[in-house]
This record gives sequence, C-alpha cells and structure tokens, in this order.
Amino acid sequence: MQDLTPETIAALFTRADGDYFFARWQRPIVPVVFGVEEQTLATVKGALEAVVALAGHRMAQTDPEQGANLMMFFIHDWDELLAVPDLDRLVPNLTPLVARLKGEGANQYRVFRFEADGAIRAAVVFVRLDAAMAELPATDLALLQAVQAILLWSDRGYAGMAPFLRGKDGAALLRPELAALIRAAYDPVLPDAASDASHALRLAARLGPAVPG
Repeated sequence: MQDLTPETIAALFTRADGDYFFARWQRPIVPVVFGVEEQTLATVKGALEAVVALAGHRMAQTDPEQGANLMMFFIHDWDELLAVPDLDRLVPNLTPLVARLKGEGANQYRVFRFEADGAIRAAVVFVRLDAAMAELPATDLALLQAVQAILLWSDRGYAGMAPFLRGKDGAALLRPELAALIRAAYDPVLPDAASDASHALRLAARLGPAVPG
C-alpha cells in the first residue's frame, strides 16, 4: 500500500500544463451504456453502483435536464463514433478528435462538461476495445471506467500508481488508498470543484484508514 501525501494527492489532480483542477459530481449520476451485451451491461452498471456507493454519492433513473449524464460507448474502431447520431452535438469537433485518437493509437478518452461552479455536470466516455482492453476481464474494465468517471483525475493518469491490486482469487481490487481518497473527495464539507493545490491538503486531512476491498 502506498501512503498518499498531500504532494501525491496533488499530483493526481494536476494536469500536464501544471494546473490543479479537482471536480466531483454534484447531481446524481444517470448512466447509459452503448456497445455491450446485456451481461456486460449489468457488470458495468454494477461497477458504477459500487464506486458511487463508495463515494457516498447517488445515482438516479433520469436527470431532469439531460436524461442521462454519463454516457459510455464501447467500440472497436474510432470511426464508429462518426456514425452515432447527434454525437457531434455532445462532443464538439468530433471529426478532428477521432482523427487525433486514431493517430495516437488511443484506447480510451473522456469528455467532461461542468456546472457553473466547476462541478461535473456530464461525462462522455469512449473505450476502444483494442487488444489490451480486450484482454481485461469485463469486471476489471468496468471497475476501471467507473473509477475514472467518479472524479476528474489528472490527464496524466494516477501519477505512476496502478489503480488496482489483485486479490487471492485473482480478482481486481481497487487500491485501498484510492478508495479512501474517493471517499474523502466526496466529503460534503469540501467543495465540488477546486483549482488551488491547497485543496490536496484538505483531502489528505480526511483520509481515514485504508481498508482493502
């Protein structure tokens, strides 16, 4: 287990340009998932429910303004996105984005929209099931996407820290320190968004004992 210091926490929310930007969901999360079979759909939604419960946040059946506010697309080729009706209204500059993702060989991408106060208002998640993604068990992939959607993490990832550990049965377990951080991030005393790295000190102060599982 790795101790999360204020410095390592700050790194988890500091973007490549050096700016600190923390954001969590304010409104209940309403997911919709495209491109998976019924069994996998249940796995994805189960992972989302588990991570949302861990955060002490809420899910709902519908968002009164948006219908769904967390849209997840599982695809095999980036060009598939260009055929999704009205997706370019949700994701500006979709065509050049697809071209860039193809050029980079990317296998996932997230677009966040924000409330006036900076909280997460909506997210669109794209997962391309390339060889690396296809090798992951559905439960692992679902948990990974749920964790990455619950907060606005740094665009540099988890600062060199793998988000999972392996249980004795081989199942993926969220790192206990990350689980503790997610719980702390949703402390109602804290703001829904922050752009000052001193916020990491407040997160660190709220980390309780990290319990595996």
